[in-house]
Amino acid sequence: MEKLVLGGGCFWCTEAVFQRLKGVTKVVSGYMGGLFPNPSYREICTGKTGHAEVIEISYDPKEISLEELLLVFFKTHDPTTLNRQGNDVGTQYRSVIFYADEQQRSIAMQLIKQLEDAKVFDAAIVTELSPASEFYPAEDYHQDYFNQNSYQPYCSFVIQPKLNKFMKEFEELLTK
Repeated sequence: MEKLVLGGGCFWCTEAVFQRLKGVTKVVSGYMGGLFPNPSYREICTGKTGHAEVIEISYDPKEISLEELLLVFFKTHDPTTLNRQGNDVGTQYRSVIFYADEQQRSIAMQLIKQLEDAKVFDAAIVTELSPASEFYPAEDYHQDYFNQNSYQPYCSFVIQPKLNKFMKEFEELLTK
């Protein structure tokens, strides 16, 4: 198993997407990249801690490649907006890849270049590439949020449409 840490806005959204991919064995919502240990959600929401809402993905590279995971990441959020995803605004919602090693960083940089050269997005990609630091799991009520709360308005109106689009575009990568 390998791990990848990504921040693409609200972790409820990114968690729901990556849980549906073949080869992904675990997705944990949490925080990374901030100024002090063991932050709480309340502290993160102030935007003053420096942490990003992230997901830690455990995956089997024999079933899904790092490149495929990163492509899903770029196509399921807006990597061209700085510190914002939809109505979520602040550094805690930044687009970020916390790379574990030089290989992850290099592959991410190559994919960013390919996407920009192909003009996939109307603006430049502003996704931050940062070395991974301590990962802090979010509170229990944030884990598996969409699957346990799909009836909530945020899940119905924000996450479900994103999932529908994702499942149509990446059908070949979905768990069976």
